Amino acid sequence: MNDTVVRAAGCVLWRRSPAGGVELALVYRPKWSDWSWPKGKLKKGEPARAAALREVREETGHTCRLGPDLPTLRYTDRTGRRKEVRYWAAESTGGAFVPNDEVTELLWLPPAEAHDRLTHPQDRELIPAALAAIDAGRP
Repeated sequence: MNDTVVRAAGCVLWRRSPAGGVELALVYRPKWSDWSWPKGKLKKGEPARAAALREVREETGHTCRLGPDLPTLRYTDRTGRRKEVRYWAAESTGGAFVPNDEVTELLWLPPAEAHDRLTHPQDRELIPAALAAIDAGRP
């Protein structure tokens, strides 16, 4: 049995909606046929915060400002590997999405629609914590 835990990092990327409220960014990964948060494996020696920022940039084309930590998700992926993903709430500071081999779509959705679109139940668990973090940061 392989006891190795794959360590990864990502963000619940958000922006203010022109209509008021917030929108959350979901990415579509064709390799896994899923809608998820931008995230990815840590490179050797890379801190989780740096990996989260890098993955958001690579998968969404956006830069962001990391906010509060969100719950860390622990699960077994489809290949049987144990994963641990650290997340942050992160406000987009700009950028433009360009489809690539890993991520072919980016959607900005209101929280309820994001909840319904996310493929994996554990990803949905982050929405209330992200919204609380966003609300706590309002002036």
